[in-house]
Amino acid sequence: MKELQNSTILTIFLLIGITCIFPVLADTQTQTVTDMSGTEITVPTDIQRIVIACQGGVAQEIVIMGDPDTVVAISSMNLFPMFLKMFPNLKDLPNAGSFDDLNMETILKLKPDVVINSVTAPKGNAKIVENNLPVFQAYTGKASADTIYNEFRAFGKLLNNPEKAEELISYWDEKKKFINDRVKSVPENERKTVFYTSNKDLATDTNWGISFVTTSGGINVAKDLGDAKVNPEKLAEWDPDVLIIRGNTDGTYPSNDIVNNPQLSGLSAIKNGEVYNVPIGGFWWDRPSPESPLGFLWLAKTLYPETFEDVDMVSELKTFFKQFYRYDLTDEEANSILSVNQ
Repeated sequence: MKELQNSTILTIFLLIGITCIFPVLADTQTQTVTDMSGTEITVPTDIQRIVIACQGGVAQEIVIMGDPDTVVAISSMNLFPMFLKMFPNLKDLPNAGSFDDLNMETILKLKPDVVINSVTAPKGNAKIVENNLPVFQAYTGKASADTIYNEFRAFGKLLNNPEKAEELISYWDEKKKFINDRVKSVPENERKTVFYTSNKDLATDTNWGISFVTTSGGINVAKDLGDAKVNPEKLAEWDPDVLIIRGNTDGTYPSNDIVNNPQLSGLSAIKNGEVYNVPIGGFWWDRPSPESPLGFLWLAKTLYPETFEDVDMVSELKTFFKQFYRYDLTDEEANSILSVNQ
């Protein structure tokens, strides 16, 4: 009987030991992920604490493929009120800085499992690494309409949700194919020429700008330039059919400055009223992010209203927001997003 009691006691101790040890083992499990700089980083398999130190659609990727509650710090998202309305818990989180301008003291206090920053922030990334924290570098504007798939898949792996990453990629493929098939019906000599600009000084972006315009069926007149300011004389020489305007970083649009610029008054786009502001949903639609296909659809419909007459942008918004943000967008909210040109 005594031996049986001893055996039972030993078994209980073993069970208690196993119960205590296994959670520790689970907590220390790691995986290797390759970021957009090509750097391999080691992170916990189950990430619980994320510092977002950049924009570029990163927060949108995280809430789609991960859990918003794992974000413990985020750079300002005040430019995207719809995003904060959907995920209000992100509004009051600490701001630990962004890109190369980081508050390492705040970051270290938060004890993140990973810091998300940009491939364009070498100084900031070096600071993070020096403090023995893993940094995942995202494209933040340096992607094309094809290479961004690499980032979606990397976030899918990072956040243990590759299925959602593939679902998002399938959505992109579906919308890109739909637009491409429709635009084929537009004769080459009737394709719209487009100048895409981000401010009143006529700065243009030929990285994502080409993807944005071309994927939507337009011809980017500045496709052979690097990122540069275009002088009015050059723009007059191109005389594009349409001007597409990106919002300023203060939330306003420079379209009035451009339309009222006497040096540009002879442009066909201005005379014909073909000047359009790009809507902002959960993020800018004219920058690489999960929402970009909504921008493609909007621009395609803007360029070729008859060809895309049956596309209901309110319905498209509601479907995307429900499928990927898990948010029931109202008609009023959708129309508010689309009303920047009214």
